[in-house]
Amino acid sequence: MNKNANYIKNRLSLRKPQEESLRILAEMADQLRLDKINDAALLAEELEKVTARYPTSTDFERNFPSLCFALATGVGKTRLAGAFVAYLYLEKGIRNFFILAPNLTIYNKLIEDFSNPAHPKYVFQGIGQFVNQAPRIITGDNYQEIAQTALFESDLNINVFNISKINSETRGGSTPNIRKMVEYLGEPYFDYLSGLDDLVMIMDESHHYRAARGMEVLNELNPIIGLELTATPQIERGNQTVKFKNVVYEYSLARAIQDGFVKTPAIATRKDFDPSQYSKEELDRIKLEDGLRIHEDTKVALDIFARDNNVKTVKPFVLVVAKDTPHASRLKALIESSAFFDGYYADKVIEIHSNQRGSEKDENIAQLVSLESEHNRVEIVIHVNMLKEGWDVTNLYTIIPLRTAASMTLREQTIGRGLRLPYGKRTGDEKVDRLTIVAHDRFQEIVDAANAPDSIIRQENIIQIDEEDLGQRKEVVTATSLVEKKNYELEQRITTLDEPEAQKLATQELEARRTLLTVLPEMNRTVRSVQELSQAETRKIVIQKVREQLTASPQQQMFVEERIREVEAVYDQVIEDFTEHFIEIPRISIVPDEQVRHGFRDFDLDTGKLNLQPGENKIMIRELQSGIIEIIDASGQRVQFDTVENMIVGELINFAEIDYDEQAGFLFKLAGQAVAHFRSYLDEDDKIINVVQNNKRLIGKYIHTQMMDHFYYEAPDFQEPVINVRAFTEIRPHNYTKYTQDNIHDLRDTIVPTSAIRMKVFTGFTKACHHLYKFDSKTEKDFAIICEQDDYCLKWLRPAQAQFRIYYRHNSRLYQPDFVVETPETIYMVETKKENEMESQDVLDKARAAEEYCKHASTFTGQHGGKNWVYVLIPHGVVQVNMGLERLVGQYGQ
Repeated sequence: MNKNANYIKNRLSLRKPQEESLRILAEMADQLRLDKINDAALLAEELEKVTARYPTSTDFERNFPSLCFALATGVGKTRLAGAFVAYLYLEKGIRNFFILAPNLTIYNKLIEDFSNPAHPKYVFQGIGQFVNQAPRIITGDNYQEIAQTALFESDLNINVFNISKINSETRGGSTPNIRKMVEYLGEPYFDYLSGLDDLVMIMDESHHYRAARGMEVLNELNPIIGLELTATPQIERGNQTVKFKNVVYEYSLARAIQDGFVKTPAIATRKDFDPSQYSKEELDRIKLEDGLRIHEDTKVALDIFARDNNVKTVKPFVLVVAKDTPHASRLKALIESSAFFDGYYADKVIEIHSNQRGSEKDENIAQLVSLESEHNRVEIVIHVNMLKEGWDVTNLYTIIPLRTAASMTLREQTIGRGLRLPYGKRTGDEKVDRLTIVAHDRFQEIVDAANAPDSIIRQENIIQIDEEDLGQRKEVVTATSLVEKKNYELEQRITTLDEPEAQKLATQELEARRTLLTVLPEMNRTVRSVQELSQAETRKIVIQKVREQLTASPQQQMFVEERIREVEAVYDQVIEDFTEHFIEIPRISIVPDEQVRHGFRDFDLDTGKLNLQPGENKIMIRELQSGIIEIIDASGQRVQFDTVENMIVGELINFAEIDYDEQAGFLFKLAGQAVAHFRSYLDEDDKIINVVQNNKRLIGKYIHTQMMDHFYYEAPDFQEPVINVRAFTEIRPHNYTKYTQDNIHDLRDTIVPTSAIRMKVFTGFTKACHHLYKFDSKTEKDFAIICEQDDYCLKWLRPAQAQFRIYYRHNSRLYQPDFVVETPETIYMVETKKENEMESQDVLDKARAAEEYCKHASTFTGQHGGKNWVYVLIPHGVVQVNMGLERLVGQYGQ
């Protein structure tokens, strides 16, 4: 990439697919003429230049050079359009751009994104050349007024138009205003644009501009180059899907999912469910009910994530796809009825379809546009082919398709509506990062075909609905530290006091405790241990900080001394409460190096046992781009399709250890050796096609087995840890889900079956740092009992989300151990694992990162009179409630 391309890439923080698209544009901008072409021979020469570098582009499909960049939904096509404009302006001096939108929603969105520097999605953010002289944005609504100003003097002109503004096939056959005379120009604005010698056309969602009239109108504008952006580089003609012929770069949805730019789609289905046993109406109800149970589960997961990470809560909603408008109306009536979840969703559902008119349509569209707002009550949207591109919400989490959509493009667009990430990137929380599609009898087939050969749904993303789990309403409970719990108990006691004076004194005590507790966490910068908080010198510092805090508040200034006396009165008790259930955890960030040290050592494939034979006379062909499957007679004419090597590689990349981007050359080498072996004993290409097509999974598994014999993994080194020299970090709260109807259990309660333990919330602790905990297994619950009853344990803790900053696997995963246990001489970080998982790579990666933390924590605490840290990995089978803690940690401590 040249200097300007690198500058734009860095300034706009382009993602890899955007960066690659910009690189291709920069390359082709140097090769193409970039002037008006009115000669078929010259256009053919330009096409040859493109095809020579990008063989997938075999036809411009327009009367001017046009390059299509097919980027999956959610990757950032609008930002890429801004990068294209900035590059061609800075590098080539091009001053006139025409950006075309397919509908009013995208039209308004593009105007906002290109014209408003304060907008969070402003496409030129960081481009210094546009700070003092912003581009002139000319729209389909203001071009006549703009023409009266210094149109010809502006340095960069970006025209944003809706296709309906330029298409002459308007209602009633009237001429569009853009083709009417503009007095100050002396010609129609359309003619002015077509006469520009440096007009570049950018077509957003370009699959809309393939109809005969649309093609003709764009050809009339005759730009020097067209740049097409779409997530679906195909059109529907009858029952066929026709791929674009001018694609120079395609970044599929499968890759976007793999690279983490969008949510991970998952299919939900009931175990052993036979849809043939139900009527269509019964199936609709079952899928609606299951989808809404998943929705409620997702809602709780999003609430917990927001609390754990101190971010804005996302309000999820459900999209129901109906067959037609009568079907949509019946579904809405069902959802609003008292027989459906007791009418809970009656005022939380809207219906969107083309038959709506007037105020009903306006009101529903307004609700649709504001679905991300916490004030919007809508949780269910029923639609009939009305959700067009440009409706870019981030809080769609569940899709319930009750009828198959009419076209493949529409199906992909429906899925695409739910793929955008609410926090802009993957969070690592499975439910926050997942779009769930409630399956019907054909939806798996639809999704598998969407990105052939790489299905966007992996086997691990097939969810079997747990009716017992999802069938009960859940709520969130927060497990605070014990000192916070005492404040809550005092708050509750105040409400029971009848005497005004007693109530006043108790309220003053509560406020003093709260004030003091806001200051104590800051003291980890000053003291070397929590014990120093009791010293007279530290007490003076704390009281001074309280004074500064009170003085800074205008409401408190008149009562500072009175409040100080109240804080001094509770100081000793609060410090005792604060330290009694507190474990000193140094703030240390453990981050592995980014350098990946795993892969496959080179070898030649042993084909000795790979002697597959073709079937009798039938060959099944599946086109890799369109996903179309065709069965032909082997004796018939040859069918053109992608290479058999691609079929084999397509199978190999399904294995978790294989990284296509890193190992593509090696994979094709092995696939080529397999195909060469087939050629050694099969005398016809059709027989080889037959063998590979019918046995590709077996071939892939055969090659993968040999690859694993040459697999290597070298654990990464850790970066120098970031150590904040603080005596302690605040004990973070837990946020748990529990069934609303379920009680909170005592730790020593027997839970049957033991598999139900993971959904229960427990209390009854005397040594723990929180008043409530959940456990993932009976083993963890038993270990907590050991800690409670063994005198060797002074305090223990189940760390909450982000209590530790311990990363493993190349800075992508955050590890939280099961327990932290403080004893008289040592603080133990404890993990319990099943025996068959003790040597798994995941467990070993976590253990190595945890040991790194303990090493640096021990160094730090040793310098400040603290306790040694030790990591302990204990097999499940040895955790019995009659075991002693000292024996367990002594035997399994690392």
